[in-house]
Amino acid sequence: MLKRSRFQDMWKSVHVVSPRIWSRDLQKAWSTWACRLCSQTPSNTQPSHHPRTQAEKAKRRRAREKAILSSDVNDVELSWSDKEKTTYNEALLPGEKKDTSLPFPQSYSPEYVEFGWYRWWEKQGFFSPEQHSKQPHSVDKYFSLCIPPPNVTGILHLGHALTVAIEDALARWRRMQGYKVLWVPGCDHAGIATQSVVERKLLREQGKCRQDYSREEFLKQVWRWKNEKGDEIYHQLRKLGASLDWSRACFTMDPGFSSAVTEAFVRLCDSGLIYRSEGLVNWSCALESAISDIEVDSKELSGRTLLSVPGYQQKVEFGIMVTFAYPLEGQEREVAVSTTRPETMLGDVAIAVHPDDPRYKDLHGKHCRHPFTERLLPIVTDSMVDMTFGTGAVKLTPAHDHTDFLLSQRHSLPHLTVIGGDGTMTSVCGQWLEGVKRFDARERVITALMERNLFRGKKDHPMSLPICSRSGDVIEPLLKKQWFVRCQEMGKKAVQAVEEGDLQITPHFYSKMWKSWLSNISDWCISRQLWWGHQIPAYRVTLQNSKDTEEQEQWVWGRSAAEARHRAAVKFGVNPDAITLTQDPDVLDTWFSSGLFPFAMLGWPEQTEDLNQFYPNSILETGSDLIFFWVARMVMLGRELTGQLPFKQVLFHSLVRDKYGRKMSKSLGNVIDPLDVISGISLERLQEKVREGNLDPRESVVAMEAQKKDFPKGIPECGTDALRFALCSYKAQGEDISLSVSQVLSCRHFCNKMWQAVRFTLATLHDASLPTSLAETYPLSSMDRWICSRLYSTVQQCEQGFESFELHTVTSALHSFWLHSLCDVYLESIKPVLKCEGSDSEEQRVRERQVATSVLYHSVSVSLALLSPFMPFLTEEMWQRLVPYGDSDRTSSSLCVQPYPKTSQLEHWYFPKEEADFSLVQEVVRVARLLRAQCQMTKERPDFVSSSVGSVWTRSG
Repeated sequence: MLKRSRFQDMWKSVHVVSPRIWSRDLQKAWSTWACRLCSQTPSNTQPSHHPRTQAEKAKRRRAREKAILSSDVNDVELSWSDKEKTTYNEALLPGEKKDTSLPFPQSYSPEYVEFGWYRWWEKQGFFSPEQHSKQPHSVDKYFSLCIPPPNVTGILHLGHALTVAIEDALARWRRMQGYKVLWVPGCDHAGIATQSVVERKLLREQGKCRQDYSREEFLKQVWRWKNEKGDEIYHQLRKLGASLDWSRACFTMDPGFSSAVTEAFVRLCDSGLIYRSEGLVNWSCALESAISDIEVDSKELSGRTLLSVPGYQQKVEFGIMVTFAYPLEGQEREVAVSTTRPETMLGDVAIAVHPDDPRYKDLHGKHCRHPFTERLLPIVTDSMVDMTFGTGAVKLTPAHDHTDFLLSQRHSLPHLTVIGGDGTMTSVCGQWLEGVKRFDARERVITALMERNLFRGKKDHPMSLPICSRSGDVIEPLLKKQWFVRCQEMGKKAVQAVEEGDLQITPHFYSKMWKSWLSNISDWCISRQLWWGHQIPAYRVTLQNSKDTEEQEQWVWGRSAAEARHRAAVKFGVNPDAITLTQDPDVLDTWFSSGLFPFAMLGWPEQTEDLNQFYPNSILETGSDLIFFWVARMVMLGRELTGQLPFKQVLFHSLVRDKYGRKMSKSLGNVIDPLDVISGISLERLQEKVREGNLDPRESVVAMEAQKKDFPKGIPECGTDALRFALCSYKAQGEDISLSVSQVLSCRHFCNKMWQAVRFTLATLHDASLPTSLAETYPLSSMDRWICSRLYSTVQQCEQGFESFELHTVTSALHSFWLHSLCDVYLESIKPVLKCEGSDSEEQRVRERQVATSVLYHSVSVSLALLSPFMPFLTEEMWQRLVPYGDSDRTSSSLCVQPYPKTSQLEHWYFPKEEADFSLVQEVVRVARLLRAQCQMTKERPDFVSSSVGSVWTRSG
């Protein structure tokens, strides 16, 4: 009695609004639904007055993840037998439509659901823009975009999967809206990465390096590797359900694309935007190639640090400032200078001081003697010198430092290159250092300075160390003759495009970064000293009887050698036969060719039908880390070469990190192949993949240990739909996304919930007359009107979310509708109606059942269409099974080309009052469940709940 009295007192305390305001239908809904739910096991038995702390929540979340990921991937129960699997899947011919008239399996299985549909979609041509004219709901609008072409070297990771999930959702949504959609797949030849992979392969398998082959022989090896391994990415894209037009797939080394690259280079040279010059470039000695500014990472050092450097057995010391002295010529004095790179002192040509520095006032115009080369070094004054840095006197090495190079131009100083492209010291240094690796030379120079009593000490020095993002090597600024693109004017136009609204960047906060970087952009070095890539279509000209030297070299360019020869003959006024042409052996930066992708993929420079129809692209969607690597270059090159912006809008998504917030890295073992999440994988196979890769053995050990910790039993099968839905459920336009596999698995559970709801719906339809059409279905009861109105509101949220590219609001609305409205409430409430219980009149019971059946059918079918852009496989499977019960013959079509639901079609289903009123019912049920938990009531006492609630209802009503 004590517990019952306490329960009733607490129950009365929650009645802040009298149930008298409820309609008769709402009272009926309560009697058939609320008491049923009150007796269900609550999902949360914790009292509301004792909220968990953030630490407790995090602890419980970690425990859930550990439980999920500790379960053996082989323990996943399949929902169909081997015999059924053979019947459904293995007997299906490639491209044949699945027979959905066969029995509906009892539980959801991603492998079963996802089999066969993609090949059928592809065979039917649903992803081709030519399909547009066949759709009765087509509109005279187009939607085009290109996939950021992944490197042909590797496999897609979860970051790529996020890109695919977002872009495919947008493409499928527009296609269902009746747009003419073109989404072009492609792969980038990835010059540095691909050449490195093939070189390592040849060294490992044949013991040969690139130089052991001719250029032609080596390129044959690369093409052979590409043809064997290059289709893996396309296989992944198909498994992810990407609705790409494969007939237009584009590889950046295809003949047509290569022609576009040549055309772009020639046009930019003709306009003066590409030029050849000697300048300091970022040089990777490991690659023996130049790289661009944005391929240089900065490693911040707080002081002395030992780092591994490619090509060195022992770690190399960095973060140290060395001070040594130069003897003053003709005097018993010295000038001390400080540097973090003492090996470059062999290339010193002067010493600079600030004109106002009192310490060196009497030394202006004097000279110091180089202790190893006997070269005289003038002491020059320049206001650029920082008097507070080191000793205030700065050694100038113009061939190896960007600031020193600028000072050398102001003071007409010579340039001495003392470090070669391979990272060894040159002959300029003398025999004692020639051929010595640069960091070994550092130690020799310090020792020699000590021997001459010129060493003045060293100390810790915080610094930013430039690292090659491609090779991990320490960057050497080297003086090289290269091809450069003038970027200042193109950069101004790109900034202007955003400021004037011609180009929209989402999220908007990237606009400030865009302006800052492009307003201070330097010229872009596009030469790469590789063999794999687009060989620069420029030719060095040698005339008969001429004395062509490195300093007086002459160049022409052309779409072919014949055109270049003709240009040279005209330029120099000689007979073409008197000309010898030598093509530049370098190739173009990969980002130069990929910067042409939005229009080259459509056939540019030819005025193709695709180019006329789909250019400019409607949108570019990509990761925020590519804003300068790729996006800015596309905008600059597109506007310059086509006269138009390559796209009207840029949508950036955040980076995907692991559940600890770490960046995905092979060496950390946290790079996850999307196919491993889709199909599941054992820990043993995960570790095999690490061993099969190109990681350093030490890094492999670290990676495998991390895998053991994170996936002790491997990764369970989650399915494509669950992975895509999970990725799109994050706010992609904000902070980085920390994704755990357990979150994807929870989306698989949601898929199973949907599966069971459709099973219930099919069973209901099987036992009832066919539902009326959507336009003719008018809900009777308050519960019917409520679910109809909830569906209307959900469609409205989907419309708004897609238009604003806030996909997480769309997935949230759909998840809430399916789980909390359709499954948890409406399906429970209509069970008595479907059993013809409740009404006194048989005719009324039949009528109520017919309306409820129609409402249920349309609620499920419409919400499946809403979900289709995110879960294409599951929604197709279930929608095809609902089709026979519809009001038209659509058995030959697919959900992916059906009209996307619109609020204008559902205006007769909008009942805002029922939605608002029913929130009170939901609150009452929530409190009832809470009280049931607080009073420790169990299923053995359901009558007590009903009697208690009933007595309260009687007194209140």
